[in-house]
Amino acid sequence: MNDDIVARETEILGHPPRIPALTSAEAVRAGQQRTAQLSEAVTGFPASPADMTVPEMLLAMLRHADLYDHLAGLSVQLIARGALTARDRELVVLRAAWLCQAPYEFGEHVRLAKGLAGLRADEIDGVVVGSTALAWSEHERAVLRATEDLHERSMVADETWNILARTYDDQQLIELPVLAGQATMVAYMQNACRFRLAPANKGLRAR
Repeated sequence: MNDDIVARETEILGHPPRIPALTSAEAVRAGQQRTAQLSEAVTGFPASPADMTVPEMLLAMLRHADLYDHLAGLSVQLIARGALTARDRELVVLRAAWLCQAPYEFGEHVRLAKGLAGLRADEIDGVVVGSTALAWSEHERAVLRATEDLHERSMVADETWNILARTYDDQQLIELPVLAGQATMVAYMQNACRFRLAPANKGLRAR
C-alpha cells in the first residue's frame, strides 16, 4: 500500500471516533428507519428497516438528528433526483473525496460508482490521477477539472466552464459546484469526527 495512504488512514482511522455512537435500542430502530429510507431513495428498491444494518457513523450522527436529516435530504436530492448523470456525479464525488483524502467517503463512493454508475476499477484509478489522466473524454476531463478548480481556488476556470456549457444545461451547471461542495462538506465531517470504516469499505485503497 502507498505510504501516503497508510499515513493518512492512520491519522484519521488510527484513533477512536471522536463522536461515540448511540447505543440504545430506540436509537438503533431510528437508525434502521433512516438507513432504509436513504437506501430506498438512492437505489429505487424497497428496503425493510428490520433488515438494515445501521452504520456506526449514522448512530453517531443521530446525536444531531435534525442536521443529519437535512444532510441526508440533500444527498437524496443530488443522488436520486439530481440533474447530473450518475457517471458524472460519481466522478465529482470521488475526485472531491480523493482531494480531501477522505477514506470513508471515497470507499463508500467507489461502491456506488461501480454499482450505480458502472465505473471500472481502472477508471477509479483515473479519478485518483485526476483530469490529467489520458483516458477521459473532453467532457469528463472538464468535470474532473472543475472539481479540482473548486478544491484549489473555490472557482471554476472559464475554459473549463465553457467546455461544460457545451453539454450541460443551467441546472447541471448549478448542480456541479453544489455537489462538489456537498462532497467536501461530508469529507470534512467524516474526517474530523474520525468515523471508522464500515466492514466492506476499503477506504482510500478501494478500487
